[in-house]
Amino acid sequence: MTSAVSAPLAHHRRVRHLLKDYGIFIAFAALCGGLSAINENFLTLGNWTNILRQTSINGILAIGMTYVILTRGIDLSVGSILALSGLVAGSLVTGSEPHAAIVGIAAGLAVGLALGAVNGFLVARLAVAPFVVTLGMLSVARGLTFIYNDGMPIANLSQDFRAIGQGMVGGLPVPVIILGITFLIFWFILKYTTFGRYVYAVGGNERSAKTSGIGTRRVIFTVYAISGLLAALAGQILAARTTSALPQAGVAYELDAIAAVVIGGTSLSGGVGTLSGTLVGALIIGVINNGLDLMGVSSYYQQVIKGTIIVAAVLLDVSRKKPG
Repeated sequence: MTSAVSAPLAHHRRVRHLLKDYGIFIAFAALCGGLSAINENFLTLGNWTNILRQTSINGILAIGMTYVILTRGIDLSVGSILALSGLVAGSLVTGSEPHAAIVGIAAGLAVGLALGAVNGFLVARLAVAPFVVTLGMLSVARGLTFIYNDGMPIANLSQDFRAIGQGMVGGLPVPVIILGITFLIFWFILKYTTFGRYVYAVGGNERSAKTSGIGTRRVIFTVYAISGLLAALAGQILAARTTSALPQAGVAYELDAIAAVVIGGTSLSGGVGTLSGTLVGALIIGVINNGLDLMGVSSYYQQVIKGTIIVAAVLLDVSRKKPG
């Protein structure tokens, strides 16, 4: 009698573990299958090249966001940092001077790193709530973006700079290659380095991590700096892809980045999550956007659908933590 009862229970647990480990990949495959059945253009090479190119921006933002959320934080400023960094870089690459693209890219990355470091300092050293700090930085960075060039876009970006957003290498868009390299670097750091283990430890239990000798402040400071740096990288790719640096770029991009992270299985409570899940989460967001565009769904409804997906992902995260 006991074995008859335990068999269904064991099967239920196996199914639950399967969904927990591979549910995001199953959902992605099901989504692609459904959209391909609805629209014959979905699986074409041109459409998937477009999906990957568009996903690269959110994917890079989401990588930095994953590090922050793993430490039980949040970064609402990435969209504004993206815009300011893109504008600074764009202002330095409008001429034909040698190495202008390198100087512009370096300056843009430095701006993002500096603003991320400010976030990290306020959160780690002054113990200000991440939501408050990054919400304030969202406003500050956006204001600086409009001040920097009097609210005007910067066009006529150099061809060398535009290559990081429009170029192709071996049949792959350069933004996708940059996303791949960025993912591999930060995946390796998170999975195989001491710092990566510290990130999980701080998010799991900051007090215990501090007691065990981990420099929790340094870890928290670093993850916000990483988020700012990657937001700057995404901003320059976006400016290069659109051929102009726009002060209004990146509005609400932080929501898509958070959605990708949460959909990918990273817990908002910290300490649980993977970058591979985040990457699939970003692809799901990109596929949903593309599929809804192909079906002619209004952008207003798209916001409703994405918001619903975020709430569903959070509810799923809560259900995972329930015993049984």
